[in-house]
Amino acid sequence: MGWKAAEKLIRHWKVLRGDNVMIIRGKDKGDTGIIKRVIRSQNRVIVEGKNLVKKHIKQGQGHEGGIFTVEAPLHASNVQVVDPVTGRACKVGVRYLEDGTKVRVSRGIGASGSIIPRPEILKIRTTPRPTVAGPKDTPLNVALEKTYDAKTGKGMAEL
Repeated sequence: MGWKAAEKLIRHWKVLRGDNVMIIRGKDKGDTGIIKRVIRSQNRVIVEGKNLVKKHIKQGQGHEGGIFTVEAPLHASNVQVVDPVTGRACKVGVRYLEDGTKVRVSRGIGASGSIIPRPEILKIRTTPRPTVAGPKDTPLNVALEKTYDAKTGKGMAEL
């Protein structure tokens, strides 16, 4: 990717994997679906069961060839998050609650201004955490060792 293409990448994504979105442009305009995958390097998203295209796949070792129907990516500007209250497409804004937590809210014409919850699928890790300590992992007793005490100033380097 060149520097001009890199300039056009979305820095602050409003749609997340697992969001319920409405397609606002293209052959599936007006349809809603769940985001299956977000391709940030291309500013594209794949919506479950939408934007289907025929793909010709050559036969190879271990797999059958033929014509398959697959979901093609859509540009991120062609989808909008569905407002959980009204059920219409809306823009997404960010607000901070009284306790300091950051939440997404619906905004725009005809939006309810309600909180858009984070999808549950984001809480599931795609790669499990390692259970066995590796050779480069810090031992637990060393990691828990207290090296600085704020009240006494013990452990602070002499200035």
